[in-house]
Amino acid sequence: MTSTTDTDRGAPAAAPATGGDRRRWLVLGVVALAQLMVVLDATIVNIALPTAQADLGFGNDSRQWIVTAYALAFGSLLLVGGRLADLLGRKPVFLVGLVGFALASAVGGAADGFGVLVAARGAQGVFGALLAPAALSLLTVTFAEGRERGRAFAVFGAISGAGGAIGLILGGALTEYLSWRWCLYVNIPIAVAAVVGAFLFLPRRSTRAADAPGLDVPGAVLSVAGLVSLVYGLASAETDGWSAGSTVGFIVAGLVLLAVFVVVETRVAHPLLPMRVVTDRTRGGAYVAVGLVGAGMFGVFLFLTYYLTQVLGYEPLPTGIAFLPMIVALTIAAQTAPVLVNRVGVKIPVAVGFAVGALGMLVFTTLDVDSGYWTHVFPGLVVVGFGIGLVIAPAFAASTLGVRPDDAGVASAAVNTFQQIGGSVATAVLSALAAAAATDALVGVDPSDPAALLQASVSSYTTVFAWSAGIFAAGAVICGLLLPHGAVQQDPDAAPVMAH
Repeated sequence: MTSTTDTDRGAPAAAPATGGDRRRWLVLGVVALAQLMVVLDATIVNIALPTAQADLGFGNDSRQWIVTAYALAFGSLLLVGGRLADLLGRKPVFLVGLVGFALASAVGGAADGFGVLVAARGAQGVFGALLAPAALSLLTVTFAEGRERGRAFAVFGAISGAGGAIGLILGGALTEYLSWRWCLYVNIPIAVAAVVGAFLFLPRRSTRAADAPGLDVPGAVLSVAGLVSLVYGLASAETDGWSAGSTVGFIVAGLVLLAVFVVVETRVAHPLLPMRVVTDRTRGGAYVAVGLVGAGMFGVFLFLTYYLTQVLGYEPLPTGIAFLPMIVALTIAAQTAPVLVNRVGVKIPVAVGFAVGALGMLVFTTLDVDSGYWTHVFPGLVVVGFGIGLVIAPAFAASTLGVRPDDAGVASAAVNTFQQIGGSVATAVLSALAAAAATDALVGVDPSDPAALLQASVSSYTTVFAWSAGIFAAGAVICGLLLPHGAVQQDPDAAPVMAH
């Protein structure tokens, strides 16, 4: 069966091999820039929060909304953004996402009050939900099969995994030497470069096919309402507690709405998220892997940052630089993973990566108040980074492998949705576990004793690292069972290599 790309029905034949190959790698560069901008914002603003709070004068109870506003908009609208990329064309949706994200970043950087900053972060989430799935689906149809696909997704996966740590480094440098506002302004030059690259290197035409179905409105409403409710409930758990009516109510409502969404998607003619996308064994296992690795990574980025700043006394920039070994190890593993996938398939690298990540987390459980960076933190970062790199590059590649061209956008959105939900669940659960561990550590001791408080903090961090090790171990077992053994067969109806 002959399939078409999103460029246009009746697009010209592919360019000669040399030009086509060169164009594909330039497309990867543009997509990588956009993905870097999106993943940076997961951590770069966290470093700036204390300074922004002091500058704008909002309270601790409001601070979480700077993060939550982005998570709510981004996580809830990803599926809609992915389907819009399929229906309207990936290039225009990609460009709208880039320009909108840059404008929202400019407004946030210039914010003169808490309300404006929260609104700008929400707008970043909206445009990020357009941008992220369009970027990944462009990569999917550009590199449909073969060794080049593995190499391209290794680069994309390395950026997705290391972007959080890069955000910590960049956020620390910008906050320390310029202003917290530059943690938002920095998106503008990245977006400008990506827009220029998009106009130069992406296909000239990226339009909706004449027979393409309309948007599944019931599915869109149910998915957005369900994801908003679930993410909001999980965010409320950190501040209101798990037993609070608001927490329980929103989480239950979210789960019910998402269950109804699944039922509706099996019955409508043109679903927002066709079940064939997620029920495929390879893709389903990859989505689970992305969700679990997103949850486990949270324990590293947030709680190890706390340890470095509050126990070792690091300033923002050294805190970010301390994560460099993880970035290097992750990048090396991500580039190695495609070689393993070509030989043994997806299952073994992903399962081994999770097992290695679990060992790295166990290294972090040995941290104490007098532990050193080079003796305890550095080894754990290298091991965890290598494990994450082995997981994330094959998982991203497998998560969109074999999808039909008209499903590439929503399949890409599903990847980001699983990663976002994994991080949101981890934010609530691991924060609650950390708080409980700190409370238990203070039983029977003087709560005004600084040494006791410091020890309680370390106990809370090591508790999180132990649970994160459990998450990674569960990932090794679950993905070992879900993912098929051996090389994955390419679907003849899959999204093809892009014609230029």
